[in-house]
Amino acid sequence: MTNMNNEFLRNVVFILLSSIGGFLLSLTGMSIGWMIGTLIVSAMLSYRTPAFLQMDKKGIAKYWLCIGQCLLGIELGQKINLSVLNILANNTFTIIFMLLMSMVFSILSGYILWKYSKTDILTSFYGTAPGGLIVMPTIAGEAGANTAVVSIIQTIRVFLVILMIPMIVSYLLVSPHTAAGNASVMMVTADFQFTHLLWTFVLAFAAWGGALLGKRVKLPAPWTIGSMLCVTLFQTGGSSIAGHDLIAWWPSTIMVLTQILIASSIGAIFHKKMLIGVGKIINLASICTVVFILAMFGCSFLVSKLTEISFVTATLAFAPGGIAEMATTSILLNGDSTFVVAVQVLRIIVVLILLPPFFKLIEHHEKKKVGLSG
Repeated sequence: MTNMNNEFLRNVVFILLSSIGGFLLSLTGMSIGWMIGTLIVSAMLSYRTPAFLQMDKKGIAKYWLCIGQCLLGIELGQKINLSVLNILANNTFTIIFMLLMSMVFSILSGYILWKYSKTDILTSFYGTAPGGLIVMPTIAGEAGANTAVVSIIQTIRVFLVILMIPMIVSYLLVSPHTAAGNASVMMVTADFQFTHLLWTFVLAFAAWGGALLGKRVKLPAPWTIGSMLCVTLFQTGGSSIAGHDLIAWWPSTIMVLTQILIASSIGAIFHKKMLIGVGKIINLASICTVVFILAMFGCSFLVSKLTEISFVTATLAFAPGGIAEMATTSILLNGDSTFVVAVQVLRIIVVLILLPPFFKLIEHHEKKKVGLSG
């Protein structure tokens, strides 16, 4: 019992120390600052392994990551509401086309990274998959990929997307005469009500049940995907019955906690061997990401010409970046932020559900091919 208490306290100290980096980076105004800052400090602590933390290669207890993944599943599941479903239904063909293009470019990027760098096949594909900096490393670790390298590649992608897309859209593509005149905001902060807290408990139990069911049916990252799917089912079903979108009490600090727990868990397993040969991987991943972004620009331009969706809205909706960053940019540039958020959420869900099994199939095929040639 004493050993368990000591481990728990060491984990808490590690997480608190790691979160200092997240807090400092969050002062820059970056919405994923908590994730990246915490990841950097936790990786440094794990790499140096201070004696008072008594860290090993397994990192901190796994339940911290499970809690973070479950909170993330609730966050994503809540975003699928009646308004989002209506938007998706009205633009089904366009969205399917762009999501397919996004996955094709992602797979091509992963293939190039695998063929021309020293990283393994799963690490390459998970690293380039546009499923989110918070989500992909956790799934990659469970699949057997190099979590450190996946985190580095995902961080590069997020940074380049945040740097390139808002800058290009702001300064080259948008003028006062071409910007849309009205923007719809995805979520409005509502006054706290007791019913909101009750709905929070309902979604929490739904997420827990979904995670357990996901483990039973062997879903990849069940604490994220299982909880997300079950929360989505409860959110859309409950809202349909009520006739309006049901709102849970879900303060922004929960998402901060989510980022800290996931980033600390990922950073805690960093060690020297995981970073061998990373230099070439970073350079190649950066090139692939830039090409990926430019390709999505081209597809967004095509969509804007063939539909009534503006170029600004299409670019931000289909960019392989974060939900918060793209939604915020769309509001500032008078794009349709509701459409942007709807498509970004759907992209992450599709990537999480479809790509991991596909990556596993490719790995199995390659191993089989090597076995036959051997």
